[in-house]
Amino acid sequence: MTATRGLEGVVATTSSVSSIIDDTLTYVGYNIDDLAENASFEEVVYLLWHRKLPNAKELTELKEQLASNAKIPTEVIEHLKSYPIAKVHPMAALRSAVSFLGLFDEEADDMSTEANYRKAIRIQAKISTIVTAFARIRQGLEPVEPREDLSFAANFLYMLKGEEPDEVAVEAFNKALVLHADHELNASTFTARVCVATLSDVYSGITAAISALKGPLHGGANERVMKMLTEIGEIENVEPYIREKLARKEKIMGFGHRVYRKGDPRAKHLKEMSQKLTTLTGETKWYEISTKIEEIVTSEKSLPPNVDFYSASVYHSLGIEHDLFTPIFAVSRTSGWLAHILEQYENNRLIRPRADYVGPEKQVYVPLEERK
Repeated sequence: MTATRGLEGVVATTSSVSSIIDDTLTYVGYNIDDLAENASFEEVVYLLWHRKLPNAKELTELKEQLASNAKIPTEVIEHLKSYPIAKVHPMAALRSAVSFLGLFDEEADDMSTEANYRKAIRIQAKISTIVTAFARIRQGLEPVEPREDLSFAANFLYMLKGEEPDEVAVEAFNKALVLHADHELNASTFTARVCVATLSDVYSGITAAISALKGPLHGGANERVMKMLTEIGEIENVEPYIREKLARKEKIMGFGHRVYRKGDPRAKHLKEMSQKLTTLTGETKWYEISTKIEEIVTSEKSLPPNVDFYSASVYHSLGIEHDLFTPIFAVSRTSGWLAHILEQYENNRLIRPRADYVGPEKQVYVPLEERK
């Protein structure tokens, strides 16, 4: 056996959910460019879970199921209010709340295919409500109840702000949800599959995935991109700031990707949306700073931007607090996690890799009194 650091290049399973081949991302064989330009997030959820695009009846049914299951128990809201708000990152709140939510699902431990699908509906529907409820609670506001007449993307923005969003905001947010929905066997998806491969329940799998996504090397990168943009502040500061980081060999967040060589295919869609939104808000400097950073980093390091880089200025332009960027990632990626969890259950085998031992050998126990 030969160990591979970070499991790089290791094929750990087969899947029909999504693929990354020759720098092209597909969901069930559909190119991400096609879906980003044309699909609603609800269509993508159906596609990932059923391996086909829905017809009109199937899409209407899914939308109704998501809308009717979006409310969360009063106990979960009170639980969120009990958190030490000033100290809790929204990802920690989401992790704990999803685990707590499972206690109120009577089918939580029912492992039948039908029950697992119903739980997938409930989790996908409620995760937006949890994120927006916590966002409002920490501002001293009451959560806004979801509406059944809005799309998934529109409903999130409505629950977050308390007012119906405009079409441009909904279009941008829907596109971001589509682009983040799945990404083959990334760290959080692999974590979810390892968890449920033990035949643990769906809520445990999603909680485990959220925990993995919380890390700055995975989901937390876009939040750190916005921190960098804020520190730079103005276009004239880009050159000295980035040059200094490069000289110190510091990582520039939002660039490079383990599985892409020519560039993340999702980045261009968010770059276009960033330009559009920053123009509408009158804050084009965020787009201009971003493009200047991209110019320097790609020139000096040959590293193109990934999906996190321009999603930061998109979410900022939508008026979303920076530490909510990763929870929003989770709201979208839940669709992919659930697709992989359901797929794992369909043909399960316990995931139990081996380790290449590199420690000392042939040691002999020494009584306590004889040890130095």
